[in-house]
Amino acid sequence: MSLAMTTAALQQLPLWSEGAIDGAWRVRRSRRARRLGVRVFRDGTVEIVVPPGAGARAVSGFVARHRDWIERHRQRAPHADFAFPPERIELPASGESWACQVVPPGAPGAPRVRRGPLVRALATSAAGGVLELRGDTDDSTLRTALLEWLCERAASALEPQLAALADGCGASYRRLQIRRQRTRWGSCSARGTISLNCCLLFHRPAVVRYLLVHELCHLTHMNHSARFWRLVECHDPHWREHDRELAAGWSQVPGWVLRTLRA
Repeated sequence: MSLAMTTAALQQLPLWSEGAIDGAWRVRRSRRARRLGVRVFRDGTVEIVVPPGAGARAVSGFVARHRDWIERHRQRAPHADFAFPPERIELPASGESWACQVVPPGAPGAPRVRRGPLVRALATSAAGGVLELRGDTDDSTLRTALLEWLCERAASALEPQLAALADGCGASYRRLQIRRQRTRWGSCSARGTISLNCCLLFHRPAVVRYLLVHELCHLTHMNHSARFWRLVECHDPHWREHDRELAAGWSQVPGWVLRTLRA
């Protein structure tokens, strides 16, 4: 069976009653996944993660075994406010607060057809400022532009922290990437590239520091062995607390960001 045919078959799986599945779930193939997995997002959406080689029958059996767990977590989902644009963007990791000011299409100074930046910072300071959003708030392009701005802020805030921690840990990484990952907060490649999720900005500084330490320690131990965790503990004695907080960390991310990440 071809990949296209397999994906189509997966998308047609009856996860729940026919009236409940429309728009409430999706299937995502992941080359990096080692086993079948499931996530329940804040809006109640369910994502089934499928590794290479898994077919429709395996996914169907997986869902059947975990149906009760999935339904319990869907009922507990807080159904966050996904309204866009946000009135204000709070970034605890960097201590910034940004008020959002919308300039609708046709207003004086609004860009013509995609010309000029759709997101522009005004009256900036170390503590934030005002963000001018120029365009149609129903247009996904503006959502994407705001997420790109968030990536820029993450690079500005996280790269100096990572460099300082690397010096303190005696570690040397090759480069930093800021990404818009849907499932990972960070990663470290064997070549020394550290990738960080822009959504880390919505966490408190101690949790962000733990994640940076975690990835830097992977430069020494590319695993989660006992030696790896001992090294992490040398630089963050409270890593267990921070790890638990990070594991539940998507609850800290605003709804509009989650929806844009999954668009």
